[in-house]
Amino acid sequence: MAADSRSEDYPQEIDEQLTGFHSSVSSVKTMLEKLMAMPRSDLQKLDPLDQAKLDLMSAYTLNSLFWMYLVTQGVNPREHAIKQELERIRTCMNKVKEITDRKKAARLDKGAAARFLRNAFYDPKEKDSRRKAADETPAGASQSKRPKQS
Repeated sequence: MAADSRSEDYPQEIDEQLTGFHSSVSSVKTMLEKLMAMPRSDLQKLDPLDQAKLDLMSAYTLNSLFWMYLVTQGVNPREHAIKQELERIRTCMNKVKEITDRKKAARLDKGAAARFLRNAFYDPKEKDSRRKAADETPAGASQSKRPKQS
């Protein structure tokens, strides 16, 4: 009989959508309970980038829930200030993503690049000519051609 009263409360066509919505809200509730159960000291041990990600995720989640609440109350959320807030949070999330991507980007090791290029363009004849030029210079002579100033 309880199943019959449910079908009378709303149209049968949206039963599947409501079931999906209910399971999504339940999973969000479970995740939020886990997050709220964590001691605040554990969350403060995170590095600043991870803390920013956590704060942004929390703010986005709460604002999204408020968006859903507005929809259930018959208010158009696209005309509400929540839309601008969600866009602001999204831009912040994109900035954090850019920072994360920059950290992951490959760094150029200038010394290794110079060695790589030097070895890629290695010419044994050129090395011999440099060695001969070095042998011709007297050992005590300085490399500088400037005269001594007194």
